[in-house]
Amino acid sequence: MSHIALYRAWRPQTFGDMVGQQHIIQTLQNAIREQRVSHAYLFNGPRGTGKTSAAKIMAKAINCERGPAPEPCNECDACRGITAGTVMDVVEIDAASNRGIDEIRDIRDKVRYAPSEVRFKVYIIDEVHMLTSEAFNALLKTLEEPPGHVIFILATTEPHKLPATIISRCQRFDFRQVSLPEQTERLRLICAEEGIQAEADALAYLARLSDGGMRDAISLLEQVSAFGGDRITLNDAVDVTGGLAAEQFSQLADAIRDGNAGAVLPLVEGLMQAGKSPDKCLENLVYYFRDLLVLKLAPGRTATERIVDQERYRAMAEAFSADRLFSMIDILNQYMGEIRHASLPQTIFEVALMKVCTLQDTNEGATARVEAGSANTAAASGAAPAEVARLQQRIDTLERKLEELSRSGVRPAGETAPTGSESSANKAGRTNGGFRGGSASSGIARATVKLGPYLAAAESQATGQVRMKWSEILQRVKEARITVHAWLVDGEPVSAADNSVLVAFKNTMHRETTEKPANRELIESVLQETFGRPVKLATVMMKEWQAADKGPAPDAEPLTLQQEEAGGEPQRPEWIEEAVKLFGEDLVVVEDK
Repeated sequence: MSHIALYRAWRPQTFGDMVGQQHIIQTLQNAIREQRVSHAYLFNGPRGTGKTSAAKIMAKAINCERGPAPEPCNECDACRGITAGTVMDVVEIDAASNRGIDEIRDIRDKVRYAPSEVRFKVYIIDEVHMLTSEAFNALLKTLEEPPGHVIFILATTEPHKLPATIISRCQRFDFRQVSLPEQTERLRLICAEEGIQAEADALAYLARLSDGGMRDAISLLEQVSAFGGDRITLNDAVDVTGGLAAEQFSQLADAIRDGNAGAVLPLVEGLMQAGKSPDKCLENLVYYFRDLLVLKLAPGRTATERIVDQERYRAMAEAFSADRLFSMIDILNQYMGEIRHASLPQTIFEVALMKVCTLQDTNEGATARVEAGSANTAAASGAAPAEVARLQQRIDTLERKLEELSRSGVRPAGETAPTGSESSANKAGRTNGGFRGGSASSGIARATVKLGPYLAAAESQATGQVRMKWSEILQRVKEARITVHAWLVDGEPVSAADNSVLVAFKNTMHRETTEKPANRELIESVLQETFGRPVKLATVMMKEWQAADKGPAPDAEPLTLQQEEAGGEPQRPEWIEEAVKLFGEDLVVVEDK
């Protein structure tokens, strides 16, 4: 039996034959029973969920010679004619190939005439979102005031492309994806009627591949039955649909778990020689690791339909951490979007697998090294691991308290207080006509950064380009090293001048950590990759940049972020010295009342 014959044999002929749309069926049947049928309906939902079938059943139910009835009899001339497509008053139009204004004008002209064979004229317009805007305008008036003997049923998979004026004139029904148990039961029923012996795992696998579409599930069943004859096994279903067998999943998962990229490439080559599709293999791997994640986070739940050997999956799930599984699924899902449009899909598949292999080195490997270092330190000092963890927690707490004290202006015991001039400079937040990157007693030396050029270029085209690409830069830094991204994300690009980008930070610790040589080198390499030329990184505190932006006029002395050495006495420009002579060291705020 061909696929078309099989699908037609099992296409719903009554509302009771439909699967998974009980709420819609009940509503339509009640409307027919109470003779409250609307003049226009909009059936929306994924492909293969029964929209066109429901429209034809609706046309038979309202035109049945024994009705209108909630269920068509499928025996009278009207029902049989509509099923065969020979009733001229029930018109099915494919809007994908009849999308112009002329076709809709023809409908508008013909709706005025009464039906000749049945009770109601029914126009079923499939894929209605493909109509042109002119065609929609021509259809609008007819939908608004149709004759009493005409019913429009519009079907679409993309209702967001329809004008609101069309949607508002229709009763909208949203068809949902058919659930896996309902699909599996219907496939089992078809196999029983057709004399096909099918394994339950094979039917569940086909239902999963159909992605909620009953029509696709029947199509896959016909395809597999043509290969396996009267008996369908899980291996047959996997082979015919281009999926991966459980053994192949295990081999790939073992290589990824061990970070063995060298073992991945021969496995991929073997899959390609066996005729597997790279995009289908990648999709199946996402499902596979998703199932491992479910087994890991919800061990009490029954496994999904793809899992046959429960114990084997659980053993594999234990080999991966939840964080690593999340990261792997994110990466594979990202490459799934690229592989569909790639000219070399096998290469993309190999790159995706090698990338998830490296997650062990970047995440779990680093954690293992830290834990090993802590264990070695504890063993050398004779302390128990629990004691080391407790001491580390106390150190972290003390560091946080010191940071809070530093922000509040309280100096630790033993640190000398600043001189009067330094105190005033700190209150104003300025030294030497510029802004301090840190206290003079901190011992941190920062390179001189002239803020004048950055202030002049704050609204330049180069600055705009940096701001537009900043999210891309952050993403690249995150992919290179997530810890650097955690510090850099606090910053905001405020200016770009002389092949350098000035980033303003709200938090001192985030800025200082970003300024570390290794972190700076990584960020500058990302900037070079993004803009195709060497670009330097400069930093400033946000409050200092905002104060500079509101500071002296552009023709005044250039503002700089002056370098400070431990113990060095900051120099102040003459205009600040004159201001101090006139107004004193204390900060004075003048309010206009």
